[in-house]
Amino acid sequence: MALALACLLVILSIASLFVGVIDLSWPALWSDPGALELLVVSRAPRTIAVIISGGALAVSGAIMQMLVRNRFVEPMTAGTGQGAALGILLVTLFAPGASLLVKMVLASLTALAASAGFLAIVQRLPPTQPLLVALVGLIYGGILGAAVTVIAYQADLLQYVEIWMNGEFSGVLQGRYELLWLVALVAALAYLAADQFAIIGMGRTASINLGLNYSQTMVLGLLAISIVTALTVVTVGLIPFVGLVVPNIIARLAGDNLRRSLPLTAMTGAALVLLCDILGRLIRYPYEIPVGTVFGVVGALLFLWLLHGPKRHVS
Repeated sequence: MALALACLLVILSIASLFVGVIDLSWPALWSDPGALELLVVSRAPRTIAVIISGGALAVSGAIMQMLVRNRFVEPMTAGTGQGAALGILLVTLFAPGASLLVKMVLASLTALAASAGFLAIVQRLPPTQPLLVALVGLIYGGILGAAVTVIAYQADLLQYVEIWMNGEFSGVLQGRYELLWLVALVAALAYLAADQFAIIGMGRTASINLGLNYSQTMVLGLLAISIVTALTVVTVGLIPFVGLVVPNIIARLAGDNLRRSLPLTAMTGAALVLLCDILGRLIRYPYEIPVGTVFGVVGALLFLWLLHGPKRHVS
């Protein structure tokens, strides 16, 4: 399965390099300096940004589902993404000349606060009603998103905020996406704690009895989710459903052992987002549909398949 996903990712990556408004062909790379510049400045950074974003968002979704012990939540719909957007909006309002680093830090802090707030709420919900967690997450994320919209409307920044509320990669160029390498680093470091996240998915009592530092692992997970979500929102905007459907697909095919499933989750997330980005460039060529919109449709269909499709139990 890992080899098949890797091959698919390579094929989609090559396709992504040669799909766009300006024609680019393999022979032209060796004879036309402009074609090579187009590849280096635009197509390659865009492809790398899509791969990192998709993989990291899928990993953060898998971690969040373990932290809250519920398969129906993800950072982008449970308040974390909206919290990051709120942080960016606050920086824009009160410190418009702030550096990208300041925006990144404040977006991460507000995303962390939003994630902690969601966690505090769901811990009070009855464990016998798992769907209630998803509903509360949607409502919580909706309230935060509405607050962002209202503040932006009052400050005449509604069009400005829309950039972060609907993810798209058309603006990714060399020098404008490198922040995502930090996202890749955080996702890779999270893999080192995969066993701890798998144990925390068993619940607080079982985790403590197994010798796990429950609070420390919970904070570590929240930090990883918040940083990945905030930096992705700052760079390319909100991309819904990635952290929801991808971990569920991989859990159905490969089980809940995060040590084994997280690399598969990352590759599947990257491949799906890359596929949606390519479709977004082709459906209304030469215009583009934002990847957030395309993945919203694809993700909804995949989620319905997960709910009503045939169940498979992995040993």
